[in-house]
Amino acid sequence: MNKRKEKTWLTIDKRPIVIAGPCSAESEKQVLETAQRLKATDRVDILRAGIWKPRTRPNSFEGVGMVGLPWMVKAKELTGFPITVEVAKASHVESCLQFGIDILWIGARTTVNPFAVQEIADALKGVEIPVLVKNPINPDLSLWLGGIERLEKAGIKEVGAIHRGFSNLGEKFYRNRPQWQIPLEFRRHRPDIPMINDPSHICGRRDILQQVGQKAMDLDFDGLMIESHIDPDNAWSDAKQQITPEVLGTMIRDMELREDYEDVQPLQSKLEYLRQEINHIDDELMNLLSNRMNIARQIGKYKKDNNMTILQIKRWNQIIEKSINHANENKLSKEFVMKFIAAIHDESINQQEKIFREND
Repeated sequence: MNKRKEKTWLTIDKRPIVIAGPCSAESEKQVLETAQRLKATDRVDILRAGIWKPRTRPNSFEGVGMVGLPWMVKAKELTGFPITVEVAKASHVESCLQFGIDILWIGARTTVNPFAVQEIADALKGVEIPVLVKNPINPDLSLWLGGIERLEKAGIKEVGAIHRGFSNLGEKFYRNRPQWQIPLEFRRHRPDIPMINDPSHICGRRDILQQVGQKAMDLDFDGLMIESHIDPDNAWSDAKQQITPEVLGTMIRDMELREDYEDVQPLQSKLEYLRQEINHIDDELMNLLSNRMNIARQIGKYKKDNNMTILQIKRWNQIIEKSINHANENKLSKEFVMKFIAAIHDESINQQEKIFREND
């Protein structure tokens, strides 16, 4: 399916649709003031807040729980915003339905577990409510699509996807690497499903939110989910990636919204679409190479400090052998892979030589 279908929901008169609010609901006052200030920007369409927060460490703040749901309802009454909350299990769904939450979303830590997604889907059988599904933490397109399919099999007709990037141990620039080719591939499979970008969780910091949000708009995403807090520096969770409602309003106002590529005939061709995919993969390759050279410089410093030679021939032979095996397994020519890995190795040596020459 190459041609995008008309969206069945989450369609509004303007683009992008903006979902905004604090990472975590902390108090009634905080939720209500955030909602009112977001309303004043005239740029936000849906209010979000975390009520239950799945955290890695047990002593971290895990959300206020059900006590926060009435705050969200009151915020809706004050502003008219539809409200959305993250759910991770059936009891969360039941509580949200009890309080009339308008839209649910499933977080990355839940999407990665098919049993948890199925539990949520079972709890929603017979219920008409939109559900957004974030990509899983790891770059697994099938898991993401599978989460959507489980909800659809349970009878949920209004589903959407949220791209929030993917965890990578060696990542230095982003909090979660965007890997744009994966949401693009998702849309190739399911062009009928709205795609929201979450620059807050991709960036992990404020200074590049605009850059990532703009790229999502350039790629024809349907909207943005952005974390906004009245006092970001003192937020109880994810402080570094949150912005005030006023900054958010300016960010959205300053975005360039280009013509939807579906209406631009030259971009309709399969060739142009594939070229766009190549561009995004190339971006990822450059990011990976940058990370690799950073490690090479660390190795260079270690070798210098320990009076070791830059070239370690045994290690280089291991790299060659491994690369040839990868070439055979992935239908790549041995000649191409050797040229590629040799160029990387040469640059790694150059980087280490610079370290050796420092202070000489």
